[in-house]
Order: sequence, then structure tokens, then C-alpha cells
Amino acid sequence: MKRFLPIFVVLLCFAGCVSQPAQQGSVPSGNKYATGFQITPTDTGMVVEVFQPYRRVCVKEPMKRLGTMSTVQVGFLYALDAMDCLVAVCNPELIYTPVKGDEIDLGDSMKPSAERVLQSGLDALLAVNYGQYDNLEAARLEKLGVLTIYINEWQEGSPLARAEWIRVFGALTGRLRQADSIFNEVEQKYISLSENGVNGLSAKRSVSEAVCQPEGRSIMSGNNFRGTWYVPSGKNYLAYLFKDAGAEYPFYDNERATSIPLSVEEVLHYFHDAEVWVGAGGNSLAELAEIDEKHTWFDAYKNGRVYNWRRQLKPGGANNFWERGVVHPEEMLEDVIHILNNDSDSTLHFALRLK
Repeated sequence: MKRFLPIFVVLLCFAGCVSQPAQQGSVPSGNKYATGFQITPTDTGMVVEVFQPYRRVCVKEPMKRLGTMSTVQVGFLYALDAMDCLVAVCNPELIYTPVKGDEIDLGDSMKPSAERVLQSGLDALLAVNYGQYDNLEAARLEKLGVLTIYINEWQEGSPLARAEWIRVFGALTGRLRQADSIFNEVEQKYISLSENGVNGLSAKRSVSEAVCQPEGRSIMSGNNFRGTWYVPSGKNYLAYLFKDAGAEYPFYDNERATSIPLSVEEVLHYFHDAEVWVGAGGNSLAELAEIDEKHTWFDAYKNGRVYNWRRQLKPGGANNFWERGVVHPEEMLEDVIHILNNDSDSTLHFALRLK
């Protein structure tokens, strides 16, 4: 019975907390970049509020038993040295981060096993709000008495805003001071790299909100999927990386919330002579050509400057780009800068040059 006590404590506080959520889209007090959560200290602990959908959790003592539905969440816990709190996971075969190995397998993240979730005796299940289907699954588990907390770092635009979600994990596990220290170091390194990438942009303002379009090497991204090529909009974290690295990219001003669908003809118009191609879907130049011959029409392909994000990829598909990369965007930014400078492949963290 003891392992279920933390759930009761958290739920009791959940019902009694009183706080006003920050206005949607604004940066809540205490955050530097992230808009999707707010942390408020109280006399007895702290209130953690997560938006879209809204959750308010009063944490009186660190949570000891957490379940994750996303590999990104495992990366945050690992960065905080909080893996002892991880007792249940979805899709263990897709986790790159070293784990204890005795975690309960909750099944597929799109539909975790309710029976296994209940058997895990979780303080909270860290859920994902990718769509209506996920909301229904979380609602079903909540009816069974499982506290679900949505981790929506993926809805943030800039890399630093995504990385700042480590503060939520710090608050839940009693490591908020450590989380702030890690994030502050990440931020400082990111800004320092960006200053070099965009010719001395002041560190006093948000590098991801610079109004000037940097001058630098041209870059393209995306792939042709069934006749449609999806490229990052100006609000996408990849576009922020490109800008902060000093790359030329034609869609910085596009504020579309989702990726931009283009025809192959449009992509050729915008990117035919782009010097580098980042985020390609193949594992080799030959495979990319086999997927679609049109891939070979771009200068980046002809010059052999094509990269995917699979340098740290395990045979089963686990990719550290989605775990450490989200927590450490300064390493992702460093990759883009090295790619633009055509530096040695040995300098890259997550990107892999196609041969």
C-alpha cells in the first residue's frame, strides 16, 4: 500500500491548489523562453501548472515513481540524474538513454496498457498531447485514478524554450535548483555560439527572436513525401537553429504553426542552389536517390553536403537526437554551425554526413 501513498498526496493537493494560469502564448513569470508551463513556490512546496490541456499539480514532496510516454522525457530525467524515479516507460526499444532495465513496459505510447500503468503504482504518468487520441487515452487513465501530467515541450518554437522544460522535471523530482543550473549553462553556451553564428548578436536579447535575417551560407531541409515536400516554418525549432547559426533560409518570416507543404517545383525554386541539406531522410546518397531521383537535382546533393540527424542511432531506431538533443540544443546548434563551415564530421554530435 505504501507505494500508492504519493498518488493520494499529490491528488489531494491537486484539488486544493489555487493559482491563476499565465495567459496563453505569454512567457510566465520565472521562465525565460517557455510558454507552456508555470512553476510557483508555495509555503508547503510548489505548484506546477501545464497548459494545453491545463493541469495544476501541487507538489509537497518529490515524486518517486514516474512513468513516461515519450523518449524525450527520459532524456530530461537522465540530465537531472533522476533515473531512479523512472519506473515505467512506453516503447523501451526506442529509448537511447541508458536505463536500469527493470522498468515496466507500458506498451505503445499511442495506447499504453492501463493495466500495466495501474500495476506501476505511479505518482504520475508523464503524458503527451499530440492529438485528440492521446487526450482520450489520458482521460481514460485519469478515470482509473492515474494522475497524468502533459509534457508539451514539442509545442514550443525555439530550442531554448523546449530545453527549459527541464524545470518541470526538476520541480516534480525535487531538483528544481539543479534544473535551473543545467538550463542556465545550456543557455549561456547557446547564446555564445549564436553570437559567432550571426556576427555578434547581443547576448542581452533573445537570440531566437532576432529581427534581422542573418547573412551566411544557404541551407535546406526536409524531404519529398508522396509529391509534397515539408519544410520548417519560421516558428519551427529547426528554423531557429538555422537563424541562430547564421544560415540563409527563405522562410524565417513564415509564422505558420506547422511545417510548410511545398511542391517539388517550389522546393527547386527556393533551394536548388542551397549549399547544404540538413535533416534528409536517407542513410546514404544512393538511398536518397533511390527514394526519389529528384533528390539528386539539388546542388547540396551534387556536392555531397547532405546530412541526417542519425549519428547517435541504435539499430532498433532509438535516436539520441530526440533525447539529449532536446535537453542540449547548444550541441544541435554547434552541429549546424560546423555543417555550414564544412568542418570535419568528427566535430558533429547528432548530424551524420551521407556518403
